Amino acid sequence: MLLSIHFAGNCQDDIIISIDFEKISLKNALLKLEQQIDFKFYFADKWLDEKSITKSYSNQKIDYILSDLFNDTSLNYYITPERKIILTQNSIIYDELPKRYFKEDKLKESVSIDTSRVTTPIFVKRNRPVNRKINTVRIGKEQRDKTKNRYSLKGIITDAETGKPLPNQVIVVKDRNIGSVTKSDGSYELTLPAGVNLIETKGLGVENKQTRVIIYEDGKLDINLESQVEELDEVVLQSQTDINVKDTNTGKTQVSAEESKDIPLVLGERDVLKVATLQPGVTTTGEGASGYNVRGGKTDQNLILLEDGVIYNPSHFFGIFQALNPLAVSNVNIYKGNIPAEYGGRISSVFDIETKDANNNNFRADISVGPVTANVLVEIPIVKEKSGLLVGARGTYSDWVLRSLNEAELNKSEASFYDFFVKYNHKIDDRNSIQSMGYYSKDNFSITSDSLFGYSNRLVSLKWYRQLNEKNDATLILSNSQYKFNIDYDNTMNDDFIQSFQIDETSLKLKVDYALNKTHKLNYGIQGKLYGIRPGEIEPQGANNLIMPVRLAKEQGVEGALFISDQFELSDKLLLDLGLRFSFFSALGEAQRFVYADGTPRSESTVIDTVNYGNNEVIKTYGGPEFRLAARYLLAEDLSIKASVNNAYQYIHTLSNNTTVSPIDIWKLSDNFIKPQQATQVSLGLYKNLDDNNYEFSLEGFYKWQNNILDFKTGADIQLNEAIETEILQGKGKAYGVELLLKKNQGDLTGWLGYTYSRSFFKLESDFDEEQVNDGRYFPSNYDKPHDVSLVVNYKLSQRISVSSNFIYQTGRPVTFPTGNYQFNGGEFVLYSDRNQFRIPDYYRLDIGFNFEGNHKKKKLAHSFWSLSVYNVLGRNNPYSVFFVNEEGDIKALQSSIFNIPVPSLTYNISF
Repeated sequence: MLLSIHFAGNCQDDIIISIDFEKISLKNALLKLEQQIDFKFYFADKWLDEKSITKSYSNQKIDYILSDLFNDTSLNYYITPERKIILTQNSIIYDELPKRYFKEDKLKESVSIDTSRVTTPIFVKRNRPVNRKINTVRIGKEQRDKTKNRYSLKGIITDAETGKPLPNQVIVVKDRNIGSVTKSDGSYELTLPAGVNLIETKGLGVENKQTRVIIYEDGKLDINLESQVEELDEVVLQSQTDINVKDTNTGKTQVSAEESKDIPLVLGERDVLKVATLQPGVTTTGEGASGYNVRGGKTDQNLILLEDGVIYNPSHFFGIFQALNPLAVSNVNIYKGNIPAEYGGRISSVFDIETKDANNNNFRADISVGPVTANVLVEIPIVKEKSGLLVGARGTYSDWVLRSLNEAELNKSEASFYDFFVKYNHKIDDRNSIQSMGYYSKDNFSITSDSLFGYSNRLVSLKWYRQLNEKNDATLILSNSQYKFNIDYDNTMNDDFIQSFQIDETSLKLKVDYALNKTHKLNYGIQGKLYGIRPGEIEPQGANNLIMPVRLAKEQGVEGALFISDQFELSDKLLLDLGLRFSFFSALGEAQRFVYADGTPRSESTVIDTVNYGNNEVIKTYGGPEFRLAARYLLAEDLSIKASVNNAYQYIHTLSNNTTVSPIDIWKLSDNFIKPQQATQVSLGLYKNLDDNNYEFSLEGFYKWQNNILDFKTGADIQLNEAIETEILQGKGKAYGVELLLKKNQGDLTGWLGYTYSRSFFKLESDFDEEQVNDGRYFPSNYDKPHDVSLVVNYKLSQRISVSSNFIYQTGRPVTFPTGNYQFNGGEFVLYSDRNQFRIPDYYRLDIGFNFEGNHKKKKLAHSFWSLSVYNVLGRNNPYSVFFVNEEGDIKALQSSIFNIPVPSLTYNISF
């Protein structure tokens, strides 16, 4: 406000009074003062609070008294020559223009002015109409003796209905290059120029809100935002929709739990790992098979992590179900090309499984009931807005189903599993938070009446997140994993026994994310692992038992690594990701090792000596650098080309002569006989987004070289073998292929088409003819499937009903067939083809599913939906394996299948 009235003297300087205020309101104090000095006050009652005042003034000027009364308020005052005292909120009334206000004055002014001692008035321009719908907020009050021209504004943005803080909300100042994003607790901070600022908040699922802020001092402004969900047909939350084009990762795939909800799978169970096998480059050896083959790699070459802890067997029922509660899983990130430097220990891929965080404000529960399984997930707030507990449990009632069937053999069978999951999150303060997680799964199955098989996973992890400063974030991770199995053989003869195996792994990892500047983003750290393996033992059961007890010596090993990576933005178009990991491994005693004669195959007959190693004594050490290099070049905003090269070491292996992963596979550490596996992979890909990121297209090729791949001699005996090195061969491998993906992300029709052409070969050479396989030539691996097609489609018929379908085609996997017979020393023997020379029939399958959701009312006790699916609609008798039997001298081929008829299932899901 600018008044044209100006007078030479300050009339208030001539007035000196004494006055007392005893427990009266500010309004009454002004009225009392008005009566004594014969001045008239002008103000609005709502400006004055009801706080009680007790003050005493003796021989003080009116200016001093008013300044003291208004000291803790937002009020200023102005005294006119007509003995009127006009109160204002926040602002000051000026009765003359400041010097150099007009440009003409600035040109004429030649005398330099010390601006640090000049108070610049704050003017609110009225050159255009003010939008009355925008709320105006004044922060602080203007003072003549303040010379700052920028002030700090802090606050918290919350949901108007729930009061919950809203993170990741964008807050900008219109027409100024000023902005911020709210933190996880909803807080923000802006530095604003003094005067008028138009602040706008933007976020997904909430209203965009504008607030006019007139700021005079540092202050606080909290903002409540209304949800806009009820105003839309649907709200789709999307983040980094062009990340597939913009980042440097080659061969990275992310599968969310939400995607698995709409994909029909066997027996109605959601399964993010099964959905992963529908992506290019990820396969299994067959239907219902455990383990995953990624870009021509073996099943033991995949690092499967659950919240940074290793899971050795992520499957129930031989791979039919995943061993993780599907309600607890959030998503899985699969790295099959350029693996980040922080991961190590496997040479093919990393499956990084992330779980949900518990709701720390409201109780929530999810329940799912299917044909043979039921699971529940409960979210429990512990300390509001700080900590929450997530508890999940799942089990099967398949034993009850088997006993209910009118089939004697099935009544004697057993097949059951269960798993538990618990996770606790706690925010200590703005810089520190902790997370603890525990997981346990157990399987029991009996295919025959005399043997009971069981295996279990146990995992615990503890994470501590700490923000060191504005640029550095550190995470400390401690985890322990255990996997074990046992075979309980109970027969009528005196040969009952219990056979068991166990592996324990403890890991400690420290990683730091360092945002050096806008160009460089560093990630570095250190990791150590301690392995303990009980490779096998057999204990006879009962008196007069014919079985001899056997206990193999315990294995120990330590693995360590240092890693660093730098995401370096060389230009707007070229982004580099340069990583280096140096890993090492030492096999430790206590152990006894055989010494074999030089120039002869390792066998019991060629042992010439033994060497004993003491407890924790180093037997053999391996190690070396692992390079992780990747680059992305933007050809356009929605088109990029990427390339990567990386190599890795693997110090742990599985001992299995089965075609697919078995629950009783044994893990073995590298030692002085078994070298670590090595792999080097190069990738080159083209990535394109279409229709405003609605469609994704990628075409990627790869080539992989492998060394020291572990395999076995023909007819190898690996069970409880104290000299397992006599049965092992190590050779070379190579794999190459092209992967194509076309994906639609939005709209009523979503899904993807994936195609992979890939080959995988091994070569097992030896200096000894009897150890060579296929004369030392390359031969297809057990999981070599040149063509793999996956089509996944989901169509939303309405807001509550959707239909989905998958179609899968794969080339039949390789097998070894008998091709003839021969006589030797009076006996007849079968002659087999070269290893994996033939193939079983091709595999194809069609599945269909329907989802029926309940109403979408906002206020209701629970939300539910039904899922009806039919697995293998065509009833295709897909062969799982081919085996051969001798019947009266004739060799006959038989085919086994897992699901050779359509398998319907109905699942009920409810959330409240």
